[in-house]
Amino acid sequence: MSKRCYYETLGVTRSAGDREIKTAFRKLAKECHPDSNRNDPESEQKFKEVNEAYEALKDPQRRAAYDRFGHAAFENNGFGGGGAHGFGGDFSASMSAMFDDLFGEFMGPRQRRPRSGRERGADLRYNMEITLEEAYEGKTAQIRVPTSVVCETCEGAGATPGSSPSVCDTCGGMGKVRATQGFFTIERVCPTCDGRGEVIKDPCGACNGQGRVTRERTLSVTIPVGVEDGTRIRLGGEGEAGMRGGPPGDLYIFLSIKPHEFFQRDGADLFCRVPIAMTCAALGGEIEVPTIDGGTTRVKIPEGSQSGRQFRLKSQGMPILRSRQTGDLYIQAEVETPKNLTKRQKELLKEFEEASNDKTNPESTGFFARMKDFFDSIGEGSKED
Repeated sequence: MSKRCYYETLGVTRSAGDREIKTAFRKLAKECHPDSNRNDPESEQKFKEVNEAYEALKDPQRRAAYDRFGHAAFENNGFGGGGAHGFGGDFSASMSAMFDDLFGEFMGPRQRRPRSGRERGADLRYNMEITLEEAYEGKTAQIRVPTSVVCETCEGAGATPGSSPSVCDTCGGMGKVRATQGFFTIERVCPTCDGRGEVIKDPCGACNGQGRVTRERTLSVTIPVGVEDGTRIRLGGEGEAGMRGGPPGDLYIFLSIKPHEFFQRDGADLFCRVPIAMTCAALGGEIEVPTIDGGTTRVKIPEGSQSGRQFRLKSQGMPILRSRQTGDLYIQAEVETPKNLTKRQKELLKEFEEASNDKTNPESTGFFARMKDFFDSIGEGSKED
């Protein structure tokens, strides 16, 4: 009986692209796989036909030969060796590649390598909030961390003292087993020992064979000077204890810095908004401002200072982590408009206003002069039109 056309077998046209052929193969292979059709004796033959068609059409050279000579291209060792169904001598390799191609998406990555009996403990995360002053000065903090520690009874072995783990009977210590599905042989992690290669027949009563128990530990953490928000500190070996005597994981401390009442931080620089009286801004003077070290310093305000003007205090900011350098402190003046004025104060301001001229308020005078010129130019343009 003549073979069915490979394109018809996959349900595609001769002009189909590689992606279309691959998609059609995956769909048909899943539909007619023997394991999914145990009550259909013909499913295995259908599955083989789909595989044969895909093997011929997925390779550009094989497909070109098939398009030219048909099935005769793979008969009598005419293309790459005879072999069953024209697959050639490398049939098992082809099947392996095909299996990966077909089942890789929904079975995930290839089976992981078997684990040894001792597993490394998991890494732990601890979130710590500190103040800006603590970031400036550095500190040593005591933290309490609930974690798994090595079982003192079995010393991490997981077995009752005096006994020891034995080789897994299911996998013979390999940590993996093989199973046959249809004409495929699949390797999986041993379900008895979970890939460790050994089992504990007499588990420790204190830790139930885990080799570790849960405890709360107190640790000392050194916060270095100049840390920033989001800084991560690693404490090697202070994480979760390993399984059955395995090495412990690490503890990672993530720092966050509380918002400050006066200072805003930008890297190593600090910014502080300070309200100043209108009279001080106009006449000049000195103000006292806070510093991050808990002290104060005086800043000279020149006469005629405007809101938003900044005054730089060199080396009064935050220290830079692992450096001898220090940032700066910027004082930003915010001129305060007087409120709740008395009658006499209003009279004085009225007199001041009457005595003012263009030089007294140069910015507002200049702005309104430019605005007048702008609207006059618009009016002249409309008249010309």
